Amino acid sequence: MLTLFVGITMILIYGLTCYYIGFNTWRWLSKTFSFRFKKTFIVVVFLLAISFFVGFAIHLPVIEWIGGYWLVIVGYGILLLPIINLLYFISKKNAKFFTYSGWAMVAFFTFVFVYGTYNAWTPIVRDYQITIDQPTEAKEGKLKVLLAADLHLGTIIGNNHLEKLVKIANQEKPDIILIPGDIINDDITPYVEQEMNKTMAKLEAPVGVFASPGNHDYYGGDNEQLKKELNDIGIHYLMDEAEIVNDQFVVIGREDLTNPNRKTIEELIATNKTKDLPVIVLDHQPHEITEAQVAGADVILSGHTHRGQLFPANLITAKLFENDWGYMQKEQLHSFTTSGFGLWGPTLRIGSQSEVMIIEIDFR
Repeated sequence: MLTLFVGITMILIYGLTCYYIGFNTWRWLSKTFSFRFKKTFIVVVFLLAISFFVGFAIHLPVIEWIGGYWLVIVGYGILLLPIINLLYFISKKNAKFFTYSGWAMVAFFTFVFVYGTYNAWTPIVRDYQITIDQPTEAKEGKLKVLLAADLHLGTIIGNNHLEKLVKIANQEKPDIILIPGDIINDDITPYVEQEMNKTMAKLEAPVGVFASPGNHDYYGGDNEQLKKELNDIGIHYLMDEAEIVNDQFVVIGREDLTNPNRKTIEELIATNKTKDLPVIVLDHQPHEITEAQVAGADVILSGHTHRGQLFPANLITAKLFENDWGYMQKEQLHSFTTSGFGLWGPTLRIGSQSEVMIIEIDFR
């Protein structure tokens, strides 16, 4: 009953928000351009309002793409329009202010769509260097890690974007590739139908490629199938599992926090930490950094936050997570949270950019 109530409430709030934005847009169009096709406009707004959900349900990229842009209009519209409405009344309903404010919104959304699209589809490489005070016989005492999370492979993000990751990996030549979660975007069907496994198989590193699940890998109930798909191409998909790599260090891949039965980080490290080898943990959501530090982990790699993906959501993630993006050291533990290689929802990024992290680890 509570779930039904919350669902109905959310639908009502979303519907009223769409009405508010549509009403303001109609007023501006009708006064600025003498636009008179009211019924047509209502139909268009209604179709836009449901487009993201319809596109997501039927796996139609164009509809889902349009719906994502509409969600951005809704998000920024509900933040900016009340301010504009207030200033309009303060200006005593000045006609010029009304016209210019409308054009300002058009310019703003043009900037958001152009700049946000560039940030979303142009991944950058961020370089880090750390030192771990534990002995290992890794390559010349160093290990070059490529960290890429939140691929969100599905209807929108497919082989073309994935090839960019392959290109970066080929250029950087890491010793190991680590992918902490959200490999698929809820449903594995597009991944299989578009044969993305063939592109994933191009991700190669001398020490290996390791991954762990994220929340979106669970949502469609396809996590076990994903594990099989990845294992078939030589990617080690660790679900509360660990591997000792070349007798040099331990990689632990945690089940996502979505799984209420996942093991504690203390249990995983206590069970798998041998010979005092350095421990690298893949944990999709950066919720348990302190627990990892207390348990004795040396490195923890996460994603999930997307660094908010769209400003000002990054201000929220900064409050929710101890390390919502970038690098943080906590005693012996080195925490890295990437903004992610892919996207969820709108194919835009403002205040963040799709990225890959290259981490040079010096074992001493």
